[in-house]
Amino acid sequence: MTVVAPAAWWRGLGGLARSGSSVEALAWAFYDFANTIFSFAIVSFAMSLWSIRFLGEGPGTFWFTAAVSVSVLLNAIVSPVLGAMSDRVGRRKPFLAAFTMLCIAGTVVIGLVDIRLGLVAFAVANFAYQAALIYYDALLPDVARPIARGRLSGIGVALGYCGTLLVGVLLLAGISTDADGSSTPATFTLVAGLFLLFAGPLFLLVRERQRGGTSFSAADAARSFGQLARTVSHARESPGLLRFIVARFFYSDPVNTAIAVMSSFAVYAVGFTEGQALQVLLVLTVVAVIASFGWGFLADSWGPRRTLFAVLAVWAVGLVILTVFLSTIPFLFAGALLGAGLGGVGVVDRLMLLRLAPPQRVGEMFGLYGLVGKFSAVVGPIVYGAIVAMLLAGLDRGAYQVAIASLFILLLVGIWILRGVPEGEPQNDGLAIDELVEGMGR
Repeated sequence: MTVVAPAAWWRGLGGLARSGSSVEALAWAFYDFANTIFSFAIVSFAMSLWSIRFLGEGPGTFWFTAAVSVSVLLNAIVSPVLGAMSDRVGRRKPFLAAFTMLCIAGTVVIGLVDIRLGLVAFAVANFAYQAALIYYDALLPDVARPIARGRLSGIGVALGYCGTLLVGVLLLAGISTDADGSSTPATFTLVAGLFLLFAGPLFLLVRERQRGGTSFSAADAARSFGQLARTVSHARESPGLLRFIVARFFYSDPVNTAIAVMSSFAVYAVGFTEGQALQVLLVLTVVAVIASFGWGFLADSWGPRRTLFAVLAVWAVGLVILTVFLSTIPFLFAGALLGAGLGGVGVVDRLMLLRLAPPQRVGEMFGLYGLVGKFSAVVGPIVYGAIVAMLLAGLDRGAYQVAIASLFILLLVGIWILRGVPEGEPQNDGLAIDELVEGMGR
């Protein structure tokens, strides 16, 4: 039995792929493993602390958050064109390879140059990371059978969390870090090398379907922006849908900001070492994974709307604790709540969209959903960084409390707007998950 089970699992993986190849399916999913290493180790952990080390606490926080916001803003602006370009040319892998290598190269450069150039390199790397996701998601239909896209996507997400744990353990073990867990130039080289290593199988083993294509013109770019306006108009036609999209902008803003600034907050506001902050982030990742399953079961029982309010209430409690208390035990408790809520937001709000969107426009609405998520990642970090930079001299650690309070206010605005959103139609819950994934890739 112990021999048959792994073999059956491997054959089952092959059953997800159009080609019947388990190797091809796993090669695609391992890109999630690779790019999550970058997002966790660089965006969530190393870069904010690296900036503060060389620029000082206030300026370092501000310029890091500015780099995050600018890179995501540029990506949000051009993502409709990038997606349309791929559709028009009829290819995914060349674009995916170009942006992946740009992200890897930018990551290496961060540790080799002056911090100001390093922040530029980080912004380039983060932009490329976000852009590559467009083509990675869009490649899924080439790899997976239509009825199996959701399962293969889920395997990719699970492997992404494994990538987080791998790089976290390596850094905690002192590989490429100082004795106290602080990042070094080798940290950025290690992350870039791991990204290259685990992304490589996709480019070597995944076969892209042949499709017709033509050259891409400026007129095509204009049409892609025009489609965005039409999508917003279509969203207005469904009761509560556009209101939900606006609410998502506000309540996902604190989520995106917390992901980017939690390591520097743990070190400079609470008093952890960099190594201890890394341990906390890893624990919160595990909490998010476990909580995701719980929120999913609760959504089936309560419905997504009621569950989403519960998720946001958990986040509100966590932010209040961080605003009021800056000490170890309250921070760990609040962090556990935020980690649990992070898993919940990822699970539940997409179910809300499925209930509100017309079945024939699910993919289109998920494109708008993803775009709003990117824009929300622009406002929160730069507001947080500006508050810390302006108030640090006068309020010391209190500046961090004010910055967290600003996130709490944004969350409350999102909750208030969400109150007017209806429950939606339960029959939409059964829509094929591959429509969801394709829409997010547009």
